[in-house]
Amino acid sequence: MVWLIVILAIVALLVVALVVLYNRFVRLRNRVDNAWAQIEVQLKRRWDLIPNLIETVKGYAEHERGTFEAVTQARANAQKATGPAETAAAEGILGQALGRLFAVAEAYPELQADENFRQLQTELGETENRIAVSRQVYNDTVLTYNNAIQTFPGVLVASPFGFAKREFFETDSTQREVPQVDFSPDPPSVAPTAPPAGPGTGGAPGGTS
Repeated sequence: MVWLIVILAIVALLVVALVVLYNRFVRLRNRVDNAWAQIEVQLKRRWDLIPNLIETVKGYAEHERGTFEAVTQARANAQKATGPAETAAAEGILGQALGRLFAVAEAYPELQADENFRQLQTELGETENRIAVSRQVYNDTVLTYNNAIQTFPGVLVASPFGFAKREFFETDSTQREVPQVDFSPDPPSVAPTAPPAGPGTGGAPGGTS
């Protein structure tokens, strides 16, 4: 009878441990999904800014058709990407295309002075910062989740119940940054001036005998 009680107690403890681990994994997985959703919100904000940016630049540099098409295509591919790895690759290509678009602005003083263009660049920069923050939160959440399902005793529960490893969202920092173009006018050049003549130096050289 004592052995039966011991066995039942052990089984009950195992069931409780299983339930606790399962619920923990569900919570962690939900946090990963929520963190990814926050990244998607910021990426969508970035995508929504791009058409206005293209139209603004096109108003001053209409013949840069190849650059506009490259950005438009990269944006479309980024919108179709699924999963962190595919999205990271597509966003990297989009970032490079945007870099070329901003480089075009350097050749057009009127575009550089356009208030709408300046505002769009500012908003894109702010969006990139938000993406960076959301990316860090997501990757930290993924790390916590992956560690939980890959270490003992979680590894014994994760696989049978379908808790799979999640991917990190990793992109090249040089691809994420919005190029900062210096729109300030060049300072006017000033011709060097000779220092004022001191007292007693106004005569021509060699004037004394």
